[in-house]
Amino acid sequence: MSYFSKNFGFIFLLSIATVFGCQGIADDNHSGLSDIELEELTIEEVHAAYREGLYNSEDLVRAYLNRIEAMDSLMSLNSIVVINSKAIEEARSWDVEYKSTSVLRPLHGIPVIVKDNIHTKGLPTSGGSIALKDFVSTEDAFFIKRLKEAGAIVLAKSNMAEWAFSAKHTNSSTAGTTRNPYNPEHVPAGSSGGTAAAIAANFGLVGLGTDTGNSIRGPSSHNALVGLRTTLGLTSRDGIIPLFLRNDVGGPMCRTVEDAVRVLEVLAGYDPADTLTAHSIGKVPDNYTQFLKKDGLKGARIGVLREVTTVGIDGGIGILLDNAIADMRRLGAMVIDSIEIPDFDVLKEDQWCAQFKEDIGTHLQTFMKIDSVRTLDDIIRIGGATPFGSERLQLFNEHQGRFGDKAIACGDAFTDPKRLAFRKAIEDTMDRLKLDALVYPSWNFPPALIEAFEEGYKGDNSQVIAPHTGQPAFTVPMGYTHGGLPAGLQILGRMFDEGRLIAIAYSYEQGTLHRQPPKAFSDNSAAED
Repeated sequence: MSYFSKNFGFIFLLSIATVFGCQGIADDNHSGLSDIELEELTIEEVHAAYREGLYNSEDLVRAYLNRIEAMDSLMSLNSIVVINSKAIEEARSWDVEYKSTSVLRPLHGIPVIVKDNIHTKGLPTSGGSIALKDFVSTEDAFFIKRLKEAGAIVLAKSNMAEWAFSAKHTNSSTAGTTRNPYNPEHVPAGSSGGTAAAIAANFGLVGLGTDTGNSIRGPSSHNALVGLRTTLGLTSRDGIIPLFLRNDVGGPMCRTVEDAVRVLEVLAGYDPADTLTAHSIGKVPDNYTQFLKKDGLKGARIGVLREVTTVGIDGGIGILLDNAIADMRRLGAMVIDSIEIPDFDVLKEDQWCAQFKEDIGTHLQTFMKIDSVRTLDDIIRIGGATPFGSERLQLFNEHQGRFGDKAIACGDAFTDPKRLAFRKAIEDTMDRLKLDALVYPSWNFPPALIEAFEEGYKGDNSQVIAPHTGQPAFTVPMGYTHGGLPAGLQILGRMFDEGRLIAIAYSYEQGTLHRQPPKAFSDNSAAED
């Protein structure tokens, strides 16, 4: 019997008592907190409660803080790095504003979990590293500024794979290993695994992650969440600790498509500090919520890209993919199975470029200004606690530029010839077949065991296309496989065509309703075994 199984009963009862019965963070004359149903809350439901006076922002923040206190460490999830000590104070200020104006901002009083590589004023931003463990941000990333202007409250920072190096697991030198709430013996994927685990376990309303190759979509699919990797250039990267800036994207990780879209609506648009976002000018609609259509699959043409599964696919994931195809047809889509991209295997090769040494040096000197930590050499000198992270630091110190043909310069998604050729082949095929989107499993295999993640890490499809072509790719829950472990369906679209992907994702989500909270963090046992 596992550690989790042996201790689950006692811990779960203790946790529930702490959240709903005992006095903790949520004391201080806020006796109505036991009436807040935190499980699977949405932005719209919270705002409806604010309007009706059922509870306010301060009540909600206190309730979430109690839940984190009761469950994150006691149940060994280890998703949260630091709590924002000013969260209650900030919630009170939003309550005062609402009482005065009777107007709710787009994310008014919404508690957000933020990945530990996104600068947040007054809070540590370490990237999971020892080198930056004592650094406290003096300014907000562009993302965080936008969120705060919209009324959001940063509730906590979440654990991540050190320097965002690992898509396999979430293990940092600052906080250790994060576990998957659906089964703590398995990984939540990386590198945004802390955000994913926290939102899946209902520790906050919405989450923010970053994605260089996988790190929004992989953890989202492993935790039954919606994860949006948007078009490169649609949202700012300013104030995000880079891995490979040419590929990096930040974005929402949420329990529903609608919540993710409401966050995207706040984040999208031009930022003078990030020149890549100039490509978004004139391409951001007045709002993205207009695309939340339950009949969004009706008449849509969907191509199934089975080419990414040719190296093998778990039988359970294969069944879920076939079910997803049948569901999309039932919901009105024309599905063209097994489409082929000309020269796909050739075009996808030699796309990766190692730019960490250059990017991290620029970031340290621009945003952090720490005398003792100015270069990658300084980071290596200080060291780390994770062997995987240390190995990658050495690799990126010794290797720069394209991993294959070094004669081809490493450019962005709008200038790099290899990236442009790959995208053209995909979009030409979509145009020829009149496709609205391509779909495939986000992962071909279920989450690996933590104790054997190297052997179990396989089938990560998120790395194959979108990071290189720059195209938007969303993942939505596709169901559950062996042992109740989640799986995600990935939906890839054309550049700046987020609206169409939203309609497809929302229609699929609403037509299937696969998302269920993890059993250990809920009294709902409906998730499939």
